[in-house]
Amino acid sequence: MLTTIFGVGMDNKNLIEDTFFECFSGKYIRALITADDKDTLKQAAFDSTSTPGAVIGRIEGGVERFVSPDETPDGRDGAIVQYWFGSDDLEKFELELSYRIRQDILVKPFTRVFNYTTEPKGTIGMMKQVGHCGDGYEWIENKYGREMINIPIAVPDFQIESELGYGEGIMGANFWYMCETKESVLKAGKIIIDELYKLSGIIAPFGICSAASKVETNYPWIGPTTNHPYCPSLKKNLEYISKVPNNVKYIPEIVINGINMGVVKEATKIAIESILNIDGVVKISAGNFNGELGEYNINLLDLF
Repeated sequence: MLTTIFGVGMDNKNLIEDTFFECFSGKYIRALITADDKDTLKQAAFDSTSTPGAVIGRIEGGVERFVSPDETPDGRDGAIVQYWFGSDDLEKFELELSYRIRQDILVKPFTRVFNYTTEPKGTIGMMKQVGHCGDGYEWIENKYGREMINIPIAVPDFQIESELGYGEGIMGANFWYMCETKESVLKAGKIIIDELYKLSGIIAPFGICSAASKVETNYPWIGPTTNHPYCPSLKKNLEYISKVPNNVKYIPEIVINGINMGVVKEATKIAIESILNIDGVVKISAGNFNGELGEYNINLLDLF
């Protein structure tokens, strides 16, 4: 029988590099979207959490998991989603969040939004930036055991809880799974995302991310640019500084945000374990910035 260390076999534990990832604190709102049908629900959930942008001062989001009608206040299918913000500017957080709600949820038929943040550090009111979409005709009513803003629209009506709670959690945890084949990139990535959907309190805001970034850049107005030593297509041109192993042709990244450090570490561990036996996955590493960017440095091996 194969000897294991916390679920990692001795014959594949050496795939995990002795390195660390950096992560940092951020504010999050956990919300619950419900809808009359699953197709609308999925579109609202994925649209409102797309285009991650914490690195450029905007919101980064993701779908945590989908839930059944017996887990929602209004007895409909639901999606637990997270919206993350990297600064303490709550006014900007409120504005950026309102764009997501107004443009990606309110406009979809028969949707509602409920607070899902437990033990919040504070709340953000939804009337100023979202409720007033009713042009002054909106009203507040107690329904589903919550205080809801009712916003009259052409397909009546959109409802959102009057305040959404925010918490403080961990952003930017990550690992790389280095691959020999395109097939292993997609197969392993799907396995990882499917495993993460089973967990509570975490999201993978980029899904399978194909562009690891770095802090130093030749074009500072863009923000983070490509981490060139880890670009397989540059290996021949960057012979002396390339860090791409000889048998590696692809280096996808998984980023994880979570409501506390405990769930982030557990999610990272589970995600890595899930792909250690996938053909074509030859090494697990992580992106870091020499320990100079994130508040927390977590060694991959310490997770096991």
